[in-house]
Amino acid sequence: MFSKFIQRPVLSIVISLIIVFLGALAITNLPVTQFPSISPPKVNVTAEYPGANGELMIKSVIIPLERALNGVPGMKYMTSDAGNDGEATIQIVFNLGTDPNQAALNVQNRVASVVNKLPPLVVREGVKITREESN
Repeated sequence: MFSKFIQRPVLSIVISLIIVFLGALAITNLPVTQFPSISPPKVNVTAEYPGANGELMIKSVIIPLERALNGVPGMKYMTSDAGNDGEATIQIVFNLGTDPNQAALNVQNRVASVVNKLPPLVVREGVKITREESN
């Protein structure tokens, strides 16, 4: 059987090209939902404090929020950033397989429990919670 492929290399090349073509055709028709999620779900918490510098944002906004958010179920790690423009962001990265809707709900509940400890201008501007998904 293998002698046919050795004696006729053109047949082997044609069969290989047909297999590659069918594979390329199949991968373009594969729906995106069939691909696994490779990036973990993330939840962003953004707060604005007009007129505040970075140090004031850290002391009055980020530290209370981080203390409340620390230990959210499924959390992998948390990063925070405060700018001199009066805006602070906290990004919480969750473990793979964590439901992003449930993660955002848990973060929202934790933020709601500490919102009364934030400065009045921050409460007036609002603390925004958004979620990121790879899909």
